[in-house]
Amino acid sequence: MVELFSIPFFTFDAARSVPILATASESADSSMVLASVLLSLVVVYLASKIGGELCARINLPPVLGELVGGVVVGVSALQLLVFPGEGIAAENSLIIKFVELTTTLTPLGASAVFETQSEVISVLSELGVIILLFEIGLESKLDELIRVGPQAVVVAIVGVVAPFAAGTLGLVYLFHLPIVPSIFAGAALTATSIGITAKVLAEIGKLSSTEGQIIIGAAVLDDVLGIIVLAVVASLAKTGEVQVINIVYLIISAGTFLVGSILLGRYVIKPIYENLVGEMKTRGELLLTALVVVFILSYIATAIQLESILGAFAAGLILAETSQRSKLEKQVIPVADLLVPVFFVEVGARTNLGVLNPMNPTNREGLVIAAFLIVVAIVGKVITGFTVFGQQGDLKKLAIGVGMIPRGEVGLVFAGVGAESGVLSSSTEAAIIMMVISTTFLAPPLLRIVFRDPEPTASETSEAGG
Repeated sequence: MVELFSIPFFTFDAARSVPILATASESADSSMVLASVLLSLVVVYLASKIGGELCARINLPPVLGELVGGVVVGVSALQLLVFPGEGIAAENSLIIKFVELTTTLTPLGASAVFETQSEVISVLSELGVIILLFEIGLESKLDELIRVGPQAVVVAIVGVVAPFAAGTLGLVYLFHLPIVPSIFAGAALTATSIGITAKVLAEIGKLSSTEGQIIIGAAVLDDVLGIIVLAVVASLAKTGEVQVINIVYLIISAGTFLVGSILLGRYVIKPIYENLVGEMKTRGELLLTALVVVFILSYIATAIQLESILGAFAAGLILAETSQRSKLEKQVIPVADLLVPVFFVEVGARTNLGVLNPMNPTNREGLVIAAFLIVVAIVGKVITGFTVFGQQGDLKKLAIGVGMIPRGEVGLVFAGVGAESGVLSSSTEAAIIMMVISTTFLAPPLLRIVFRDPEPTASETSEAGG
């Protein structure tokens, strides 16, 4: 399995220690690899657009449609886009079979082509999640993160700590899962999808309300804390063991890297970037220079045993402060449209929902784990609303907690990282996916309900009439 977030096009297969490009040239026919990759991308883009369009038409986040589209074309259903491992081989891939039927590819060479094609798609997926985190950072405003009120800070911290602790401890002591997968699943519970909540609040006219401002501020902080948590647990997954000294080192290094890179960016990278872009005369100077910053910071994060996504997020925060922010946001969109769907569809394609089939007795533990994660995911966020202090009047604390429930694309990033690292079992991975889908589907209607003004009582109506 490809090591997640390695340097693009120099990713190494941990089992064979052979670079992808070397594999393509030495073990597989490069033209057949290209053919299979092209067909894979056709499947990815069709699945993402069809799924996204269907969800958009029923007022659900398109990203959920991309995930479900991936499930449909993946190992759980059509088996168009499958990946090596757990009994999956070239003969299980309908894409490889189609290439065999329509080209000169032989069954003997199909295995090498299948492995290399899967690695290339995985690398594109890794690039997609780097661009996704860069976009999230670019859309965040550092000054707003600094100015968020103490209420939002408390809500964010409780919203990270409570579900993480309850999920991890429950999986370890109730389900007797190993500590590292339990920590990873617990970490997946910490996310909050600011995009989904903000869209619903805007639709019901509550975005500028006190509750709305607390929710948005806490959700933004949740993103930052969640990315640091993700960087820490993903690094733990590489070592396969939990050591207190290592955890402390990772937390300190993640925080130091994020703060240090932002300070360096504000006083060094930002002026250099703006001056350099201003002097360039060739096309693409704004976007390509920004990607250089993204990839350098991503490399540095990887080199100090963190995750490249932390560097991508930091790059977004840095470049969001430049005068070119609006133009850069527009120019990044086509790149994100090209690569980000590969990540979400791959996550869905790798998810084997068959492990949650209740008719199979061996799957029942996975179903129970999924139910447990869903309950913890909801309760762990709902309680955050009741931690708000210093607010008077008719503040709807339940609404604040409900607004923190959806995991959305952020939760899928956790699931994708866990799947790529190999630390999650099929049942645990599927349980996390079910948790993400459930919370994202439930949150919008619940948010509309809790913000609904109560019907006046008969006495209140008579008093108003009198």
